[in-house]
Amino acid sequence: MPIDGSTVLEDAHRREWAAVLAATVRVTRDLDLAEECVQDAFEKALLTWGDAPPANPGAWLTTAARNRALDLRRREATLRTKLPLLVMDEQDPQGPFPDDRLRLLFTCCHPAIAPDAQVALALRLLCGLSTAEVARAFLVSEPTMAARITRAKKKIAHARIPYRVPATEDLPGRLDAVLAAIHLLFTTGHSAPVGDQLVRHDLVGRALDLTQMLRTLLPGPEVLGLEALIVLTDARRATRVDDDGRLLLLEHQDRARWDREQIERGRALVKAALTADPGRYALQAAIAAVHAEAPSYEETDWREIVGLYDLLARRWPSPVVRLNRAVAVGMVAGPQAGLDSLSALSEEPTLATYSYLAVARAHFLQELGRSAEARAAYEEALLLTENTVERRFLSERLSDLEAADEGYGNERGDPDHRPERGVPVGGAEEAAAEAHGPSDEQRTEDDPQAT
Repeated sequence: MPIDGSTVLEDAHRREWAAVLAATVRVTRDLDLAEECVQDAFEKALLTWGDAPPANPGAWLTTAARNRALDLRRREATLRTKLPLLVMDEQDPQGPFPDDRLRLLFTCCHPAIAPDAQVALALRLLCGLSTAEVARAFLVSEPTMAARITRAKKKIAHARIPYRVPATEDLPGRLDAVLAAIHLLFTTGHSAPVGDQLVRHDLVGRALDLTQMLRTLLPGPEVLGLEALIVLTDARRATRVDDDGRLLLLEHQDRARWDREQIERGRALVKAALTADPGRYALQAAIAAVHAEAPSYEETDWREIVGLYDLLARRWPSPVVRLNRAVAVGMVAGPQAGLDSLSALSEEPTLATYSYLAVARAHFLQELGRSAEARAAYEEALLLTENTVERRFLSERLSDLEAADEGYGNERGDPDHRPERGVPVGGAEEAAAEAHGPSDEQRTEDDPQAT
């Protein structure tokens, strides 16, 4: 049976983009030129693979991109018109590093680059996301993101930032940005902001690979915490959708199918990461561990989760952390307490287009029997949601509520006539602490604890 080359190429774009680009940068020493060569390689593959794609698509694409780069490098006149080249430090103090993707990540996260551009550039280069997709991830317009990425590339070129893993003494200065980039890479894969699939497994795997490589260089508590967070969250991967592709909430997942080996490994990492002064990733991993260790949904220790969010809020005072804590409070003290906690966040500008705030509000309103307000909140969440799986889930919850109202006459908001309790989204109860971007200006994503 012939193999569909376009399908193989699409999969290769998801899985191989970062590796192909990173290898090509070593030849071009110019990020824009490297991207151009990689795009040319993919275009060539689209035209030539047909129904007979190569056995190793990544190697084919890397060779094609590098050959194109070498051809362009031979044109000295063209090269002289380019921006100054990246410095290629062949005497890397870390020795020959096994994966160029980590070099590329450290280049993107150089302290000379504006903090708001570091993670955006990493997403663009390491994920192969379009500028429009990165803009959606950061909740800014496409022109704003395009200008941000362009400035970052120019800074790398003009400052002649070395394309290498920095020396050991320089690693701590870049660690926060690198961890933030890997974290956002993971959350973008765990709950894809757009598309027909809930999970982009290639991005999840890439984030874990980078975290494990980083641990060999700098095995500190926050690196261990991020690895624990990824491992514990990804342990639920097989149970997050049903056989029909519908989103399954945490309470409906078959915990027997969770990866116990990953959970045990994650718990060990959490224990190593929780120091006297735990950082944000260690605390988020501790929250993930509480969910992973609960024998059933009903036995989840929500009071402990609230306490961990209190610690996280002091360490990382983000509006999304406050949102997550509000949801956990509602699970402990009831829907009115949760709604009261959410009301304080209604004017937060960083949450204005954040669908999970509307979803959490809809959940508590539904619990209180305030159906008309709950429907309005669901409708708001739908307007802010672009992932097909999540939209389907929200649409079904809205339809269920409307049908229940017709049957129970619940427009009066009478709690004695409210529809049967149902959790409206897979993030309302578990909160979204580990799933947002590295700052309040950046994307606040879905909660990996949610589904």
